[in-house]
Amino acid sequence: GLPLPTLGAALAVALEVLGGLALIAGYQTRWAALAMALFTVVAGVFFHNFWAAPAEAMQMQQIMFMKNLAIAGGLLALTAFGPGALSLDAKRGA
Repeated sequence: GLPLPTLGAALAVALEVLGGLALIAGYQTRWAALAMALFTVVAGVFFHNFWAAPAEAMQMQQIMFMKNLAIAGGLLALTAFGPGALSLDAKRGA
């Protein structure tokens, strides 16, 4: 089988690509946005943990962490309000 880091990277790429395509198309928008928001927060906590970074890297890691939170906030707004009129979800009546 695949080593755990390789499997994790493959799952992350799949979520980012498929989730991004779902958002562009407006397909299962709320679920795609929620999954991507959760992934973005988790990625921020694990990969941009500025509170544990060396002093010279702390500011950049904090900026990247806050960027992840901002992206997650936008995705959560999409989760709450749903897709627009031109989405596949709207055409399906979902």
